[in-house]
Amino acid sequence: MSTQGSASNLAQAARILTLEWEKTKDHWRDVKSQEFEHKYLEELPGQLAGATAAMEEIDLLLKKVRSDCE
Repeated sequence: MSTQGSASNLAQAARILTLEWEKTKDHWRDVKSQEFEHKYLEELPGQLAGATAAMEEIDLLLKKVRSDCE
């Protein structure tokens, strides 16, 4: 699988997680749910952006390596 495909899969998983969390919040409304959201989910967009940027950089490096090996 390409790094672009992996980045796309990661983005899709994040969208699904967001949708499922919204459903979960309808039933789980206590202090622990707020802690969970703050500890894990609020940081996720920034972490995903960093991971996506790293994948793009890896993709460029792999293309360069392939080009240099030809």
